[in-house]
Amino acid sequence: MNLTPESKVLIQGFCEYITVTHVTQMKAYGTNVVAGVDAGCGGQEIYGLPVYDLVEEVVEQYGVIDTTIICVHPYQVLDAALEAIASGIGQLIIISPGVPPLDMVQLLRKAEATETIVVGPNSPGIIVPGKILLGTQPSEFYIPGSVGILSRSTTLTYEVARELTHAGLGQSLSVSIGSDAIVGSSFLQWLEILDEDEATKAIVLVGQPGGGREEAAAHYIAEAIDKPVIAYIAGTQAPPVKQWRQTGTLAAAIGRDPDFGTAKSKLSAFSRTRVPVAERPSQIPELVEKVLA
Repeated sequence: MNLTPESKVLIQGFCEYITVTHVTQMKAYGTNVVAGVDAGCGGQEIYGLPVYDLVEEVVEQYGVIDTTIICVHPYQVLDAALEAIASGIGQLIIISPGVPPLDMVQLLRKAEATETIVVGPNSPGIIVPGKILLGTQPSEFYIPGSVGILSRSTTLTYEVARELTHAGLGQSLSVSIGSDAIVGSSFLQWLEILDEDEATKAIVLVGQPGGGREEAAAHYIAEAIDKPVIAYIAGTQAPPVKQWRQTGTLAAAIGRDPDFGTAKSKLSAFSRTRVPVAERPSQIPELVEKVLA
């Protein structure tokens, strides 16, 4: 990804998922937010940004846009994303939660065909501490350093950053891939990015119950990642989710471990690959210091 202070950033939509505080924080952090797009509001100014009706109008005015931050209604995300891709924007960060799964399937097929990176939906975005803020992450919890944070959660991402910062351990990059059922970029892609990033010396992976992303990440770490990784799995004390016995659910469960998707399954996966797992967020700095030593 192109993550520099010079990167041109666009905001699509101004609904409840982004506020004037977020926009002001991004601009104050040095992020080059050039404009906003909100159909029917062209010619206005919202949150101190010039607003256009169409993405192509912004491209005509400012040239190539590196990243768009999509904050529209979930049912409008697909149209907004396809409009951005058609205008040549290669990096999409989707803040909006609850995007219909079939819309995400269609979007990801288009993104793959055009080599577009999609982060989210239901993501607070990305921050490279001291350089650029893309999204709604609270920058006050971060300081520049060498620990990469990779998470599915939103608020837990901030909490982990805060714990590291209080311990004097700065961060190289923090990204939440989003916690919707279907998201764009994966743990595996970001593990590769952080493993190749010269500024990153250690990686903290924050997972949660549901799906098999953490299990896949544990296997990938053992096979392909050279840098030390610390894991934390939220929800270990949460009660098991009730499984409704519809035909589709039963068919999907055939031949599958009954613990699939549970915190127990994820902890076992990291244990097998000898990845240290923190029992609570406050323990993460201690484990990071050990692997860095």
